[in-house]
Amino acid sequence: MKFYYGGQAVIEGVMMRGRSSAAVAIRKPDGDIHIYEEALDPRLYQSKLWRLPFLRGMLLLWEMLVLGTRLMTVSANIASGAVDPDAPASSPEMAPAGEPAEASNKLEEERPAQLGGATLVFTLLISLGLGVAIFFVGPLLLTSLFHQQLGEGWLNVIVEGVIRLALLVGYLYLIGRIPDIQRVFGYHGAEHKAINAMESGDPLGVEHVRRASRVHTRCGTGFLLLVMVVSIFVFALVGSPTLPLKILSRIVLVPIVAGIAYELMRLGAANYRYRVVRWLLAPGLALQGLTTREPDDSMMECAIAALKRVMLRDRVLELENEQEHLPQLAVSPGD
Repeated sequence: MKFYYGGQAVIEGVMMRGRSSAAVAIRKPDGDIHIYEEALDPRLYQSKLWRLPFLRGMLLLWEMLVLGTRLMTVSANIASGAVDPDAPASSPEMAPAGEPAEASNKLEEERPAQLGGATLVFTLLISLGLGVAIFFVGPLLLTSLFHQQLGEGWLNVIVEGVIRLALLVGYLYLIGRIPDIQRVFGYHGAEHKAINAMESGDPLGVEHVRRASRVHTRCGTGFLLLVMVVSIFVFALVGSPTLPLKILSRIVLVPIVAGIAYELMRLGAANYRYRVVRWLLAPGLALQGLTTREPDDSMMECAIAALKRVMLRDRVLELENEQEHLPQLAVSPGD
């Protein structure tokens, strides 16, 4: 199975995921870049389940949700100054490597405080519960108020889907007006630009990354739009049971919807060269206008640093200085 590098924006930084590790590059209050990197669980990424269509999507999405939430706390702690990662390296193995040529920033390594264990699971369950309640159960309850007018056919399901989509777009628009979130969206744009430059074969330098597109075919924003569309067809198969059973279906079928949407996203990204595919993916790319901003050079430096680190770890890139060593990988709190 072809491997795709990917990542997400975090507080004042960018997280990138490689084959064997995930690295987050965070802009500290003093302007330097700190890189934290940890090993990915080989039990998941080397499992045969990873290769099974639909199931692999659900596994990846859960892992990325766990990983993203945990590393978001890392970035928030460092960017706010709550955690100071300035302790000097104690051995050559802890020396930084893979610094972008454009950045004179010191890339440092230390394990910062982060969520883990029961606290992380509880946080994720609360977040997922709220998301499902607002975006899946909420539209169902709204359409049930107009049961007599809409009936039980496709019209009912389509109206429910339109409400769901409107809630998503409205939510993205509103949070995008918050200044702090606008900076996160800038880092989101930087993440896309770095990935696009790498996949186009361009050097990972700010001047090249700056010219790359800030939208990407495998973006999570486009994935969310696919989830909304796929849910219309999946929920239509449920038929017309009682309202409690409908509510239950909206909850238990979310992983199925996500798995289908993930496969469609991969299929679309792999066949983007075809005009009909570009046309079908256009709404998802347009929606990224709400979740990305044009990044400044400092944001792109973070994206480049994180991407280079995981590519170095995967031996896709070679160390510029043979005397340097990659630091030892941290192990996630859940391992």
